[in-house]
Amino acid sequence: MSLIISNMKQERLPQAPHTPLPELAEFLAPLRVHFTQAPSAETLRQYLTGLLSEHPNKNCDTLAEIVPETNEQQFNYLLTDMVWDETALNHQRIAQMRTLPSEGDGVLIFDDTGFEKQGRHSVGVVHQYTGTAGKLTNCQVTVNCHYAERTLAWPVATRLYLPQTWAEDAGRRKQAHVPKDIPFQTKAEIALALLDEANACGVEHACVTGDADYGDNPHFLNGLEDRQERHVVAVRANFSVTLGRGPTSSVLRADDVLATQPLQDWHTITWSAGAKGWWRAKFLALRGWRVDGEGTRHVGWLMGQRPGRGQHGDWKYFWSDFPADTPLAVLVEYAHRRHWVEQYHEEAKTELGWDQYQGRRWDGFHRHAITVMLSYSFLVWLEWREREQRKMSGRPRAAFSPSPGPSPHAAPRGPSPGERVAAVCGHPRIDRIGAH
Repeated sequence: MSLIISNMKQERLPQAPHTPLPELAEFLAPLRVHFTQAPSAETLRQYLTGLLSEHPNKNCDTLAEIVPETNEQQFNYLLTDMVWDETALNHQRIAQMRTLPSEGDGVLIFDDTGFEKQGRHSVGVVHQYTGTAGKLTNCQVTVNCHYAERTLAWPVATRLYLPQTWAEDAGRRKQAHVPKDIPFQTKAEIALALLDEANACGVEHACVTGDADYGDNPHFLNGLEDRQERHVVAVRANFSVTLGRGPTSSVLRADDVLATQPLQDWHTITWSAGAKGWWRAKFLALRGWRVDGEGTRHVGWLMGQRPGRGQHGDWKYFWSDFPADTPLAVLVEYAHRRHWVEQYHEEAKTELGWDQYQGRRWDGFHRHAITVMLSYSFLVWLEWREREQRKMSGRPRAAFSPSPGPSPHAAPRGPSPGERVAAVCGHPRIDRIGAH
């Protein structure tokens, strides 16, 4: 009886195709130079094929069950001791994504996400807070940089946050293969390092954005100013600002300043197409100065968001250093592109197995993350190919041209990885690959 059940389970497993997908092979072709041997590149292709499958569990063991002519040891070797330069591979992936059509107003988004873990031996695991779980829990946390236009987005880079207890423990570092040149860094410092990496890779962007964990960090904001990076970031209600130019002007909370503004000064702005219509709210921006921990004043915009008539939701607050002549609608649209990185976090975990790496090593964790970014980028690239090949009536439009809507600054939500593959899943060459 147990043998029958085992055989039935085996038959139900979604099997990956025996022959390589031509599209995936084409996408990976420029990246083969980073492997000293051809079989190594083939192992990467097989691993990506497994990540792109509809199997709900995506670790080395389970992927070996559905990808033909592979085994668990082979995939573990790819992520740990195989000789290849994952950083160089990621930089070439970025260069490949930069060749896609662009609207010319990309934004770099910084955010972190958590991976709940049992035990204490997986690299970077401590009892810490993560917004993913919304509580203190045993987990790893990564800081991530994401590129987003209004209709196109893809991951740039990621790095594991190494808590100070880990960074100062030579024995744990050695056991987890943490490189000697990796010091303790705050999440804000890691984000600035990823920004430098994005700039070194030539990722052009109009501004930087992030949630209040970064917007409320004066070291992060000062780092952006030092790099002459325009930014629109979320801040908390107690963010310190002043509306007076003089050094003796009162320093106030952001929520107190905006709560006293006349209702007629708030404007309704639409910024994104949602499942139930276009997102809109009331906005107001005031020219002023943020005050950092040393009392230094930095000029910019304090922006508030509140529900309009008949709407529900919390007040939100933002800070930006854009020039005084910047339209409010532009600031609003940039600020709300942050949903792209949240979408990536969710889809990379649920569709591509980002949170299912079971190894304990630093190199394995980051190599797995890069293969996930590579898989996600392939889906974005595949969507571009499909749009290019699809004949549409009417005036020619760019491959990622935004849909028409009530606002020129609207940001339609892009398709998920599952939707990208589902659009072409009737194709006989890829009908076994898709989101579950």
